Amino acid sequence: MRIVLDTNVLVSGLLSPFGPPGEIVRLVSTGLLSLCLDARIVSEYRGVLARRRFGFDPNAVATLLEHLESSGEMVASEPLATRLPDPDDEPFLEVALAALADALVTGNLGHYPPGARAGAAVLSPAELVERYRSELSDFEAASSPSAGRA
Repeated sequence: MRIVLDTNVLVSGLLSPFGPPGEIVRLVSTGLLSLCLDARIVSEYRGVLARRRFGFDPNAVATLLEHLESSGEMVASEPLATRLPDPDDEPFLEVALAALADALVTGNLGHYPPGARAGAAVLSPAELVERYRSELSDFEAASSPSAGRA
């Protein structure tokens, strides 16, 4: 599953590894979810994760960002036809659309009004985890030895 991860979900997952955001960060880190991004998104991740108030270890942040850049899919995108209320959110939707990502995952669904999504799936962390688990169980059921028997 290919996703675009809004910065708020990444930060939430790192601050509290339990719950949907933490699970998503683990799935991305282990390669079970493929992260789509561009230089603007990486730059935002870098700037936000460096904020003192979060207390993240700078070396750990650098290692994480190197991993996300090397394992993620860098995407070239085009400007949106419809502007978002906050222009800082636009790179995430632009990348999701250009990559034909399965979902843009955000803790701020209201930042991506339905009329501006241009067909992109915008999901909360809980919705993404639910979808991932559902697809995984469908795959496991279809590939089990008893799947083809009547």
